[in-house]
Amino acid sequence: MSQNQSLQITSLPVSHLLDAGLRCPGAALLIACVLVSITGTLRAEGLRLAVFDVDATPPVGSMMAYDPVKVQSELGLRGRGVIVLGAGEPIVLCAVDWIGISNEGHDVFRQRLAETAGTTPQRVAVHTVHQHDAPECDFGAEKVLRERGLPLGRYEGSFAHVVLERLTAAVRTSLSESKPVTYLGLGQAEVREVASNRRILGPDGKVRATRYTATKDAALRAEPEGTIDPIVSLISFWNGDQLLAVLSYYACHPQSYYRTGIANPDFPGIARFLRQQQVPDALHVHFNGASGNLGAGKYNDGSHATRWVLAQRLADGMKRAWEATEKFPLTLKDVGWEVVPVALPPTAHLKESELEAALGGSDKDLRSGAAAQLAWLQRCQAGHRMELSCLRLGQARVLHMPGELFVEYQLAAKQIRRDLFIAMAAYGDYGPGYIGTTLAYEQGGYETGPRVSNVAPDVEAVLLDSLRRLLRDD
Repeated sequence: MSQNQSLQITSLPVSHLLDAGLRCPGAALLIACVLVSITGTLRAEGLRLAVFDVDATPPVGSMMAYDPVKVQSELGLRGRGVIVLGAGEPIVLCAVDWIGISNEGHDVFRQRLAETAGTTPQRVAVHTVHQHDAPECDFGAEKVLRERGLPLGRYEGSFAHVVLERLTAAVRTSLSESKPVTYLGLGQAEVREVASNRRILGPDGKVRATRYTATKDAALRAEPEGTIDPIVSLISFWNGDQLLAVLSYYACHPQSYYRTGIANPDFPGIARFLRQQQVPDALHVHFNGASGNLGAGKYNDGSHATRWVLAQRLADGMKRAWEATEKFPLTLKDVGWEVVPVALPPTAHLKESELEAALGGSDKDLRSGAAAQLAWLQRCQAGHRMELSCLRLGQARVLHMPGELFVEYQLAAKQIRRDLFIAMAAYGDYGPGYIGTTLAYEQGGYETGPRVSNVAPDVEAVLLDSLRRLLRDD
């Protein structure tokens, strides 16, 4: 085979090669060698970036987290991300416009993306943006329900497998279309009048009211903004002057209103769409930060008009962060990946006998919740360790965290390394539910209650230690 022939083969899209292998099994070995050659060539050429983007909108009749889909909207849900190539095994970052991907579901998403990208699950971060008119995936909860012959409801996983196929196909194609990365862009700006703290404390230091994401009570909306992280962080990848991708990070529950029967990405998805239109040359990927105790409640009365207002405010913050972006040379030595496995302590409120009783009851919402909690508890009892990770990009660090993390963890990370550009993506493995601070569990309130938080108060010590390890000097 001549050099020109070899180049022609390896320039084919990976998906074409795989299709050829399916049609002619005898060619499988040759195709595998070609794929290895492609990966080796990409690594030899230096740092590269691949991007992928698929439709993650469920069809009419499919069950979302709360309701079935009634009609399709013009602006659907996306599953998108980037693959960093050349700095060791590939690194995959993926954000899905769903409410959550939990337990075995999260394992499968990471495993499938890893296999397709030619890496290990430890180097794959899968997060959701946490919109509520959107699906939920938990293959562990689905298994619990199937084994008992119970209705699957929101955990019926057929559509999740469809999206997995779409993602893996998109990742295969993206690998053959990767581009060199020579610069990293970093920018930050304050987002004004979007996020507020949900937990309103009384004189005794206990939670006296919860300011949910849509708050009609004018007195609660008048309460102070409370503890938030107002900063939206933008990370961009460049090939010279060519923009390749923009990743944004902002901490706020992403609801304006929901339970419409229409799958939609809510105000963060609209803001992302606006920025995509204003800066159309690259893929825009949005990650939700540590926002378990944050929402738009102070600035959102639940009216339909407010969704557009919140979207414009977030898009404005993204625009100012983009305008403040500075570019820095990025080389292989500037990129690293750190993983810390941790065993999160399950809350003492979770008892198998009580969960089994709930599974045998007639309340479908309690059944669904019990199935997910039982799946989580059984993983903890089996010694499951959750993998937290940190991507190093020059002076930037991107932390990948589980559950509905309280904003205090994001603020703590920024305090630990005030010398660095810190961004955080939460809503990784959704299995733990809300993750509060030790003090928050003493204060009470919705977010730390036994129905929605699956971890014990000493989770704070575990996570703070993990953050310090992830952010330590190289």
